[in-house]
Amino acid sequence: MMPSPSESNNNAEPFATFFRDWLTRQEHFLHELLQVQPSQHDEEGVDHESRELIGRVITHYKQYYEFKSRIVHQNVFLVLSPPWFSPYERTFLWISGFKPGLAFRIVNNSVSDLDAEQGRQMERLVEEIKAEERELAAELVAVQEALAAAPILALARREGRLENGRVREVDNAMERVRSSMEELVESADYLRTKTVVKVMEILNTGQSVRFLAAAAQLQLRIRSWGQQRDAARRNVH
Repeated sequence: MMPSPSESNNNAEPFATFFRDWLTRQEHFLHELLQVQPSQHDEEGVDHESRELIGRVITHYKQYYEFKSRIVHQNVFLVLSPPWFSPYERTFLWISGFKPGLAFRIVNNSVSDLDAEQGRQMERLVEEIKAEERELAAELVAVQEALAAAPILALARREGRLENGRVREVDNAMERVRSSMEELVESADYLRTKTVVKVMEILNTGQSVRFLAAAAQLQLRIRSWGQQRDAARRNVH
């Protein structure tokens, strides 16, 4: 069965609270990433510090996806249009998160010192991820078509226009839609994670620090712009 609005609100609050705290830690990590600077006098020490920081940042992202996974299994439709994001932030969503290929744009804007081999590896990775994005996009279209029929089926069920023998059939169909959407979101989250991991396998330590800092800056900037737009809209009304 599809969740009711009250159930959606109940599911949203725990993640909204977690996400606010997560963003606060994200700001702290951004500050640390920006503070890491190479030093001719202690290059080995700085490199160790950078790798340790990268590990903590990756763990931070892992915590986000672990918590999100719980919400996906409670109410997958909630993460597709999450109320903890502003309307502006939601315009950037692709299957409940950033499009994996965005990672390559961040690399292009933040890492200017790729060597020739790194460039070739990155080009191959771009093509690989684009192909997987296309596959998921095709799956999304199929699920959306099934989802479009679900409210009509649910309305017919509520208004008693279905014979008893078809009620279970409708419920099963709606459950299949929900299950398909869960699998799609999990696949998209996996591809997002895979893309970042593979990008960082190509980058060296210093480049990875700049990449992670740029990614955090972009996320926090979009968050800030969204809040500003919401505030401006409230002031108009």
